Amino acid sequence: MSTVQKVAVITGASRGIGAALVNAFRNRGYHVVAMARSIQPSTDDAVITVRGDVGDRKMAERAIAEAVSRLGRIDTLINNAGIFIAKPFTQYTNADYAAVLGVNLGGFFHMTQLAIAEMEQQGSGHIVQITTSLVDHPNSAFPSLLASLTKGGLDAATRSLAIEYAKRGIRVNAVSPGIIKTPMHATAAFAQFDALHPVGHMGEISDIVEAILYLESAEFVTGKILHVDGGQSAGH
Repeated sequence: MSTVQKVAVITGASRGIGAALVNAFRNRGYHVVAMARSIQPSTDDAVITVRGDVGDRKMAERAIAEAVSRLGRIDTLINNAGIFIAKPFTQYTNADYAAVLGVNLGGFFHMTQLAIAEMEQQGSGHIVQITTSLVDHPNSAFPSLLASLTKGGLDAATRSLAIEYAKRGIRVNAVSPGIIKTPMHATAAFAQFDALHPVGHMGEISDIVEAILYLESAEFVTGKILHVDGGQSAGH
């Protein structure tokens, strides 16, 4: 039985899905590096918090360095941090564009590149991206080109990296959620969001956490975009 202390790095870890993932990985016995712009120090000695913008290369370097220097390794990276701005295409501003690409693509690029460099040295690792079901089923009621542009890119990058690193012991997967009950959604809109899913209701944070934990344990699964969207990707 392995005695290696596993380590997970989780971005966007201050609330919602990210905070739930920190708890879930701790419950599995992992040590965790939790990164977010607004994260507070943890009372758990096995959780190292890094406060900063995931889209900033220097902050990504700091998060990875903390994992390696203080915990000795990186077994799992969860690219959970993301920005969603829904607007008609012609109403997006340069600031919107820069913000979404900076976090959704820049954060993924910096964190993943740095993490894989460490995983290659140990000959193992697992990376999971959080994308969106809108990549597969655009909805005119919620125009969101920047989500499709960036999260669609993550879908493609997931498959590309999975193949590139398959023989080096590194798996790469993604979870594609429908609309999940998180702090970013007002409760007044829940009934409207429920109706957008074939199963008739929104997803729970626990649905996404359980999907990621499944992928973490599924050692024969790589390059998978796991839809956790109440049937949205199947049709309407």
